[in-house]
Amino acid sequence: MRKHVYHIVLICCLAGAVPASAQDLHFSQFFNSPLSTNPANTGFIPDGNYRIGINYRNQWATIPVPYKTMSLFGDFQMFRERLNYGWVGVGGMLLRDVAGNGNLTSTKAYGSVAYHQLMGQSSLLSAGFNVGYADKRVDLSKLTFGSQWNGQFFDSQMFSGEPFTSASVGYLDMQIGMNYAYFPTDNIYINGGFSVHHVNTPRETFYNGDNQIDRRYIGFLNASLKLNDKIILNPGAYYSRQANASETMAGAYAAYNLSGDGAQQLFGGLYYRFQDAYAFLVGYQVANFRLMFNYDATASTLSASSTRQGAYELSLLYIGLYPNRSFSNAKRYTLCPSF
Repeated sequence: MRKHVYHIVLICCLAGAVPASAQDLHFSQFFNSPLSTNPANTGFIPDGNYRIGINYRNQWATIPVPYKTMSLFGDFQMFRERLNYGWVGVGGMLLRDVAGNGNLTSTKAYGSVAYHQLMGQSSLLSAGFNVGYADKRVDLSKLTFGSQWNGQFFDSQMFSGEPFTSASVGYLDMQIGMNYAYFPTDNIYINGGFSVHHVNTPRETFYNGDNQIDRRYIGFLNASLKLNDKIILNPGAYYSRQANASETMAGAYAAYNLSGDGAQQLFGGLYYRFQDAYAFLVGYQVANFRLMFNYDATASTLSASSTRQGAYELSLLYIGLYPNRSFSNAKRYTLCPSF
């Protein structure tokens, strides 16, 4: 019976007869997935010139087929030496999500561009967009339906009666966004942004219909506050809305200077996804590599189910400077507080 429930949930997600109200894939560490949060983040690297990142999320690991979300991204700055008051950011991102007994799989590839303009000595305005291709497919042979119940068990050989026209669908997808950063002193940095995803409202359905993906609106606010030579506090908040589904998350993590020069740092923090989960975060940085891990402890009514107990997430970032730029000279390129 439990397996049947999973199938019902999946088929509800597949249904193209009504507008989808489920959220797109997401990460609790939204601040470590910059390109999926807002394309204006492309090349917006306050403490470097380029970065490469990997994100992995495993949700409800105790169910037979957990939800797994993965991403790989990279971006870099261009023309920073040629443009006195701005630069161009260029990057790309791969996303993959697998869910359910039918291996409902989403694979997406995006290329993004952004422009960043300094507004005086203490603020920065950014705008960007990305365009990509998305492929979604399901293995129908691994699914059973209510019409295949023979009174004792589900017989996959029986006719399902479902009006599938295809087991895969592909489409072009586009996002746009803007950011603003304010850094009045070496110890204060504030950054906020807003983006619109699925601007072109692409069609996504396995049935013979015209189901379009609703636009998704994302807003975020981050800050970096240097309290002393040992501690930098990083509060942040994130809001997303798509159709009738919304997500609000807020919290903070602190960076502790282990080595005195910032080459080694220890991270710890807590975030809360409203009416859903607490995300406990720890991390470690050595030189240019930053590793962060969080566990989402379910705080909603789903916590009563032994199969809906939390999620874990891992991110690995490498933030670098161009080879011809010394560390001392690069300090003027650092917008956020640093040790």
